Amino acid sequence: FAFVGPLLGALVRPIGGWLADRVGGARITVGVFLVMTIAPLAAAFFLPGAGTGGSLMGFVLTFIAMFIAAGVGNGSTFRMIPIIFRTLREREVKDPGDKAAMDAARRVGATEGAATLGFSSAVAALGLAFIPIAYGTSINLTGSPVAALVFFSVFYLSCMLGTWRWY
Repeated sequence: FAFVGPLLGALVRPIGGWLADRVGGARITVGVFLVMTIAPLAAAFFLPGAGTGGSLMGFVLTFIAMFIAAGVGNGSTFRMIPIIFRTLREREVKDPGDKAAMDAARRVGATEGAATLGFSSAVAALGLAFIPIAYGTSINLTGSPVAALVFFSVFYLSCMLGTWRWY
């Protein structure tokens, strides 16, 4: 059943792009990072320990929420990146009425956006290796995945604050 989370994330990715078009990519991405900040802490709460048996259903549901949020965030972020670069380059044009300058700015913005999308994809792929390493390291050092879950929450919080601040 391990495929269910990534499958749900992949299926909702277009919804993230659609929502970004309707509401704004930054707003959707900030909301996604909020969910992804809270969900790992909730998952840690549902782990067994301190005299409690934990809750498998709660743990699984928080991870499903993280996968769905990641899928929506993937769609909204990949929609947001090209717009950021196009807007940035358009703002640099001295005379917005100059059609040739605006067209050139849009081409440069599209090229930079495409390069950034490729780089972002590569960084995201690193997460596929980093996340299991973080869990393994946390379990080896502390006997529990809680440290990794807290680390992920802090990381997602920093992503949310960065998105809020700059976009």
